[in-house]
Amino acid sequence: MSRRLLHGLVLSMLLAGPAAAACTEDQAEFRWSGGGVRFAVEIADDNAERAQGLMFRESLSASAGMLFIYDRPQSVSFWMKNTLIPLDMVFIGADGRVNGVHAGAVPGDLTPIPGPPETLMVLEIKGGLAARLGLGEGAEMRHPRIAQEGAVWPCGQP
Repeated sequence: MSRRLLHGLVLSMLLAGPAAAACTEDQAEFRWSGGGVRFAVEIADDNAERAQGLMFRESLSASAGMLFIYDRPQSVSFWMKNTLIPLDMVFIGADGRVNGVHAGAVPGDLTPIPGPPETLMVLEIKGGLAARLGLGEGAEMRHPRIAQEGAVWPCGQP
């Protein structure tokens, strides 16, 4: 199978995901006017897990990511110390709306990568994937750890 055909197949599977999925802890679903995507996520919701992040990983599937969850909306900053793969960082507010994307974080770089104020979650995915999918500011995320009464896309909604 050609690389281009395989890439197209993976993207079409990712984009088909949100319609078929339930709202579960191990999945983060996004939608926007141009499409949608679902990622299988590992949760990092305490200081030790957030500090470790995706350090020392040699690869990351295009359908996977790590979802960093904070106790409350706040200012956050990341760096790429001991990170071996390029990543995109998708910053999400308390209502589930994407409020920023940092594309192509450089492996090993110690330069701080600040997120927008009032960030509740950050999804790290394979570098370059956000742009290829069209995932950007204004997209809506559905996940059970977002307060459902204030969510732009609650779990019970199609």
